[in-house]
Amino acid sequence: MGLERLSLNTKTTNSWTLADAVDGAARAGIPALGLWRDRVQEVGVEKATKLVRDAGLRVSSLCRGGFLTASDPAGIAAALEDNKRAVEEAATLGTDALVMVVGGLPEGDVDLAGARERVAERLAELAPYAQAAGVKLVLEALHPMYVADRAVISTLGQALDLAAPHPVDAVAVVVDTFHVFWDPDLAAQVSRAGAEGRIASYQVCDFNLPIPADALLARGMMGDGVIDFASITRMVAGTGYAGDVEVEIFNEAVWASDPDEVLATMAQRYRDLVLPHL
Repeated sequence: MGLERLSLNTKTTNSWTLADAVDGAARAGIPALGLWRDRVQEVGVEKATKLVRDAGLRVSSLCRGGFLTASDPAGIAAALEDNKRAVEEAATLGTDALVMVVGGLPEGDVDLAGARERVAERLAELAPYAQAAGVKLVLEALHPMYVADRAVISTLGQALDLAAPHPVDAVAVVVDTFHVFWDPDLAAQVSRAGAEGRIASYQVCDFNLPIPADALLARGMMGDGVIDFASITRMVAGTGYAGDVEVEIFNEAVWASDPDEVLATMAQRYRDLVLPHL
């Protein structure tokens, strides 16, 4: 079927419980799941681990850690505690990839450089903990429209710069087509990430227009937007990346559709647009 490397991110079928997503992926012949912590926490990490394993599936990543830009002592302490807990959850689930959305600007703060420095400081504190647990902190550069509220890193190059001081088995990056397709330096930075051994995840979905009022919901099914999946997939494959390809979609129309039909479409679009270039 050619789906051996395909992974369903649980946000793509947002109406499903974790058990639903496990059963649906198994029915569709999709061997892996990218889990969001909300779904894991609904049943507890031990039960979530058992559900996935009993179905013969694997966990491609856990999302999310991060939100490291707080400047007040209480916020810093809470972020560190939550990220350590996320590392432990990832280790229990059997994935070495904890996706990190690093956080935006604190309320009333306009100092992007300072926020990025705080991210670097928090990574220095968390990286040894993650490495000891066998988990990578996988930095996700988000599209620049999210720089103020969700991620003060907007390019793969910035993510790699933050990862550079740390061992590759402690801090890595994800290449997410939605967030990086626009970057004129993308080919060079993907090549750099591959040369450094830093690519821990490849996520695919499309960039749809018009952008909805809630910009989070602009992610679409592959082939419905403006992204050239052939070229980006060839970049990633050219580095030797052989891991899972995770489909993560935030889209009201997709969420309102029958999830089994969404999985069928997802699998076919993967075969048509991504698989030939891996």
